[in-house]
Amino acid sequence: MSVQSETVLRRSILSSVKRPSRYIGEEWGSGPVKEGRADILRVCYAFPDVYEVGMSYLGYQILYPLTKSLDFADAERVYAPWPDMEAELRRTGTKLWALESKRPVCDFDVLGFTLQYELSYTNILTILDTGGIPLRSKDRGDNDPIVIAGGCGALAPEPVAPFIDAFCVGDGEILAPEVFEVLHELKGRPRDEKLTALSKISGVYVPQIPPRTPIRRRIAENLDDTFYHTSMIVPNTSIVHDRVAVQVFRGCTRGCRFCQAGMIDRPVRERSAESVAAQVKQLLEYTGWEEVGLLSLATCDWTQLNDALDTFAPMLSQNQIKLSLPSLRMDAFSVEMAAELEKIRRGGLTFAPEAGTQRLRDVINKGVTEENIESTLESTFSHGWDKVKLYFMMGLPTETQEDLECIHEICNRAVSIARRHKRRGEISVSLAGFVPKPHTPFQWEPQLDRALLRERGRWVKNNMRNRKVNVSYHEPEQTYLEGVFARGDSRLADAIEEVWRRGERFDGWSEHFDFDRWMSVFNDLEIDTDYYACRTRGVDEKLPWDHIDCGVSKSYLLREREKALMGETTNDCRAGCNGCGWSGHTSAARCNSHAEG
Repeated sequence: MSVQSETVLRRSILSSVKRPSRYIGEEWGSGPVKEGRADILRVCYAFPDVYEVGMSYLGYQILYPLTKSLDFADAERVYAPWPDMEAELRRTGTKLWALESKRPVCDFDVLGFTLQYELSYTNILTILDTGGIPLRSKDRGDNDPIVIAGGCGALAPEPVAPFIDAFCVGDGEILAPEVFEVLHELKGRPRDEKLTALSKISGVYVPQIPPRTPIRRRIAENLDDTFYHTSMIVPNTSIVHDRVAVQVFRGCTRGCRFCQAGMIDRPVRERSAESVAAQVKQLLEYTGWEEVGLLSLATCDWTQLNDALDTFAPMLSQNQIKLSLPSLRMDAFSVEMAAELEKIRRGGLTFAPEAGTQRLRDVINKGVTEENIESTLESTFSHGWDKVKLYFMMGLPTETQEDLECIHEICNRAVSIARRHKRRGEISVSLAGFVPKPHTPFQWEPQLDRALLRERGRWVKNNMRNRKVNVSYHEPEQTYLEGVFARGDSRLADAIEEVWRRGERFDGWSEHFDFDRWMSVFNDLEIDTDYYACRTRGVDEKLPWDHIDCGVSKSYLLREREKALMGETTNDCRAGCNGCGWSGHTSAARCNSHAEG
């Protein structure tokens, strides 16, 4: 087919879908494509969700310009096609294309996925299939792309391992150049030779070549010296987070026992105020955005936050740029900081107590006291905010009825404090089911079954009598399925493929999620899903992710689990080493958790 004919066909397809802007590319900051060079390693970054979600993912905004900066490689993008687009591609026999060059996905040397959420796994297969690539690694030939995957899901990769050629375990800024350099040198060579070479890179897991030792997570130790983006792709349609995004540090020292990110992203590595300020200035000039988000697991813990604000706050004010801190901890200091940034109290503030009682917050090592809750609410309403959103979890280990009842108590207290400060005091409560995650102290704990999750969610919602409080809870089916895949093994790949063949797509979207279809497939394949989600694992049991070393020792996780069950807390790592077992870092990586003796 001629180029002109392909263009006409694409226009016809796009005229038949509801959101053609998802597939046209040509945004400010994208491209240009390095054409006319046969030696270039062509990389297509694939996000297994729609454009609006994928364009808000900071990781690709970093890896895209990083890859383009390599003389021997080029980067393009593709996102999961919405069902209407998938139908048009299949009806016309057209392969899914990359946004920049409109080249079919199967014509790239590398296809790179990010694994951020278990309920996006079926979309990986949609991208592969509509892109003309065999679903399973064992079925691909020398002319097919090497399919790689990274992100937090790469630390528990087995449910999707049969579909992926190689997993990058750790920070992409460190791994991507090494992986791409090897594949560039082997461009045109047999597939097996490429996979063998990749398996020899530290931090790369190739499922077809079982590792002799655990795959060690790679980290960027000094973030000021590591590549960071000074340009961003500006979307041509609205997206989830439409703003300049700058990461100020990685890791967390607080040690919440349910939090996978806080465990797997150690040690804490901070960027300097100077480099962040310079990046913010460059990105604002490049993009024209009117909001800046300073991102991390707990931005108020950034030790250079005040210095950074002193540096670029005048520039933001002069240009009427809004600065947001997406992650506020529950204390008066965070509210004071937010008050300085938001002079007009139009929105609300969001906090995550996670549990209703001090006992349960100690179990999960949340580090939030009753005094913190009181002072935070006092400070919030005294500074003029009318709305507060509170996140809680249900189904946490050792949870009792009292823990649920005290969620009501915290909400009623918030309304009372708001009234005392003559504020409207609108309280929104979001209640999510707890999912035990790999590489955390709770990785051995059972998840509540669906009936109990629904019962507890309904109880909290139906027994909230205060009209100022609105309670919503996540339906348990999606939480349950997330739990199945979070701690699953490679046997689940057959279920993913089969449910996908029966039409399952976009499981993270409630309008498309079909739990009955999933359970029908599990039953047909004789897979006991409760075995993965709802049973206590033995401490000596071999876990499906034991061949991945995130840097935190299993002995530390077990100690933290024992302390949790006894209701004992662990101090913030900044107060002294807790012996998590992290080793292999240099003094450039700011970490108190040195290797155990």
